[in-house]
Amino acid sequence: MPDIPANQFSDREALLFHSEGRPGKLEIVASKPLTTQRDLALAYSPGVAVPVRAIADDPATAYDYTAKGNLVAVISNGTAILGMGNLGALASKPVMEGKAVLFKRFADVDSIDIELKTEDVDRFIDAVELMEPSFGGINLEDIKAPECFIIEQTLRERMNIPVFHDDQHGTAIITAAGLLNACLLTGRKLADVRVVVNGAGAAAIACTELIKAMGVSGNNVILCDRKGTIWRGREGVNQWQSAHAAETDARDLTEALKGADVFLGLSAAGALRPEMVADMAPAPIIFAMANPEPEIRPELARAARPDAIVATGRSDYPNQVNNVLGFPFIFRGALDVRATGINDQMKIAAATAIAELARERVPEEVAAAYGVRHHFGPDYIIPAPFDPRLMEVVPAAVARAAMESGVATRPIADLAAYRQSLRARLNPTTSVLSLAYEGARAHPKRVLFAEGEEEVVLRAAIAFREGGYGTPVLVGRDDVPERLRALGVTDPETYELHNSRTSALVPRMVDFLYARLQRRGFLRRDVERMINQDRNIFGAVLLQLGEADAMITGVTRTFVQSLREVRRVIDPAPGRTAFGIHLLVGRSHTVFIADTTVNERPSGDQLADIAEQTAAVARRMGHEPRVAFLSYSTFGNPPGRWLEGVRAAVELLDARQVGFEYEGEMAPDVALNPRQLANYPFARLSGPANVLIMPGLQSASISAKLLRELGGDEVIGPMLVGMEKPVQIAGMTATASELVTLAVLAAGGIAR
Repeated sequence: MPDIPANQFSDREALLFHSEGRPGKLEIVASKPLTTQRDLALAYSPGVAVPVRAIADDPATAYDYTAKGNLVAVISNGTAILGMGNLGALASKPVMEGKAVLFKRFADVDSIDIELKTEDVDRFIDAVELMEPSFGGINLEDIKAPECFIIEQTLRERMNIPVFHDDQHGTAIITAAGLLNACLLTGRKLADVRVVVNGAGAAAIACTELIKAMGVSGNNVILCDRKGTIWRGREGVNQWQSAHAAETDARDLTEALKGADVFLGLSAAGALRPEMVADMAPAPIIFAMANPEPEIRPELARAARPDAIVATGRSDYPNQVNNVLGFPFIFRGALDVRATGINDQMKIAAATAIAELARERVPEEVAAAYGVRHHFGPDYIIPAPFDPRLMEVVPAAVARAAMESGVATRPIADLAAYRQSLRARLNPTTSVLSLAYEGARAHPKRVLFAEGEEEVVLRAAIAFREGGYGTPVLVGRDDVPERLRALGVTDPETYELHNSRTSALVPRMVDFLYARLQRRGFLRRDVERMINQDRNIFGAVLLQLGEADAMITGVTRTFVQSLREVRRVIDPAPGRTAFGIHLLVGRSHTVFIADTTVNERPSGDQLADIAEQTAAVARRMGHEPRVAFLSYSTFGNPPGRWLEGVRAAVELLDARQVGFEYEGEMAPDVALNPRQLANYPFARLSGPANVLIMPGLQSASISAKLLRELGGDEVIGPMLVGMEKPVQIAGMTATASELVTLAVLAAGGIAR
């Protein structure tokens, strides 16, 4: 499973995340319209009889007429949950739901979790085998060894669809990818490296088998467990461990590591000591993958051997071995060629593709988020988990290997076109948002939460700090620490709190704001009253004085009121128009709508500025902007008196020679529907618009709020853009997660 850094959030926040709204993390959504009686007749009886007969005549057509071809079952009995042990099938359900979510998020694979209430291996195997007609693949998860070996091997023999135990093979594939690159950097050949594997469970056995399949000599691998090395002739080991027993005189890990090139740790925290690292070969390669605490911390390993290359399972160190780099994309490729299994050739292809991707120049957004260099090296031998290129590279490699090894039942004729289709399956916004979170960890900032007495704001502040995204700066009364304690914080006194009644900064704040407002009709006592009584003004002045890097507010007052208070202190950036953007995020698309919050009747100049700035935000979110200036009229039909501003904006962009597509005036259906747009062959948009510039605040606000309540997309925003300081004003119904997202976007400069 992917790493979840320790203490990223409180227990309460995790429970609320899983329980608020619809409990759990999954729901079933129909992919066909089901509005009319005719729709229902086609979906069920009598229309459903037609595909039933077709499938009975040709079982392969089930992939054409049902969801089978894009459906994976995530199955567990809960005997080895996330390193917590045997907690039972029901307790494993949140984890399996989470795995299903990752399948969808990273590779657009539909997935459903199934928890089987049995520890009997035969009953488990029988239950899964009987499900073959329902699914295109089986992902086994959190099943203890050695039962997991028996279960997977038997199911692979009995079933004609891919069966993959990710705890074994996912870890092995990412480890192998990192090992390929570490060997390349240190001038080693796989056939020559001496490897010590510490840990003899499912993942360790799988790593050992895969690196041997890729060329590591079996004579050069020593497997260790809690009792020492697994040497040939040793008693008390199972058949899977004994298959890798070594001819060696070494009897413990310390002896085995003398002169070794590689340490693969899949064991326990602290198992590798610095003196052991010192005894390894020059430029040792260390994979310390115990979670949440590795066998050795990278800084300790490098203190003992500065030339070491170190990888861990943690996201807060370079070279994270994260299964999410593999399993979604491996299944994507296997499903797309209707593979009958996932064999060694496909695993090796995945590992090789991941390794080669790490050698390519890192995209700017990935480099910025992770603080990595623009070329691979000792601190970048494994791609970042949210690298959007994974979706294109890994499935294509897996699909090719499946075809070449003869397990593909529907080969892909044009792999180049297939790679293009993979790029189109996912929305780049999701990757950029994930990268923004990782960037916040790499470059944490101080974010001011102006409404620090509200529970939802405190929960967001807790999540922001415990996630490692930065330091929350709270504005509130003296009882805030007790409120934090009630939310499960054990050290509330460590949170930075500013109270206008007690802050030593107040005189300086009053001086600053009075100097700003004294010629705008405000007396000094007016300013003192605002500083002492208005949390938004108090917070905005703190931001102006450099006490924080960004500010979040909005849950206790309307957007207009909050903005009015903030604007008393903070101006729009020089030469820019302040405005709001709502993002509509779908599975494979994002639409940016502006201005939804600020300018009631923008002029042509303002509309042009809003278009340019929104296009810049779209690019920072991974999209090539296609801007449509919306209107009730499409190129003058029908005519009207409110078209001048839009036409002026288009003329201004013509004169500025901006580097993105734009067009207007046009109605929304023309902007978004290619068939409607085709009626206007002179239009300058090459495809549906993804940036919609609204002609006025009334239409913009109504549209954004209607879509939030009635639309099927996730809505992010409003995001305030164009201010001289990073300020975000959330909606009054914002959740803690939404507040954290706005805080991360503000601090990271995406919304600026």
